[in-house]
Amino acid sequence: MPEPTPLQTLLDTLPQRGRVEWIGIRPARGEPMQAIERVAITPGTGLEGDRFAGRETSKRQVTLIQQEHLHTIGSFLQREAIEPEVFRRNIVVSGLNLLALKGKTFRIGSVVLEYTGQCHPCSKMETTLGPGGYNAMRGHGGITARVVDGGEVALGDEVQALLTSSQA
Repeated sequence: MPEPTPLQTLLDTLPQRGRVEWIGIRPARGEPMQAIERVAITPGTGLEGDRFAGRETSKRQVTLIQQEHLHTIGSFLQREAIEPEVFRRNIVVSGLNLLALKGKTFRIGSVVLEYTGQCHPCSKMETTLGPGGYNAMRGHGGITARVVDGGEVALGDEVQALLTSSQA
C-alpha cells in the first residue's frame, strides 16, 4: 500500500468526537418535526417514524447538522440561534466538524453511517427563515448519510469517525 500524502494524513486525522444534542423525526410531509430522546435507525429506511421512504441505496437516509451552525445561521439573519426543528434535519451534533467526515464512515451510538454528501438548503428556507434564509444556510446545511449498520441513537451519544484500513 502506498504511503499517504501529507494532505491525506491531515484529512485522516480526526481525533475530535462529537455529541448528539437533538434528534427529530418528520412524521409526514409538511408536518412539524417531533423531538425525541432516542430512535432506532435501520439500513434502507433511516429513522423509525421518519417520513423518509427511500431505498436501500439512497444517499439521504439520515440528515445531520452541526449545533454550532444553528448559531451561525441565526447570526447571518441578525437573530439568536435557531431551533433545530426549523431545518428539518434528523440529528444535531456538537463538537465535531461534520464536513471532516467526507469519505468516511462514522459511529453514532450503535449505528454506523457513511457520509454521502452535503445537505444543501432548499427554497423553503427562504419562507421558513425569512428573506435571506436560503443564503444564510449555504455551506451550513449539514450532511447526508447512508446507514451501514443499524441500531439505536440517543441524546448524548458520542459521534466519532471510524478508522479505515489504511489508517489502522
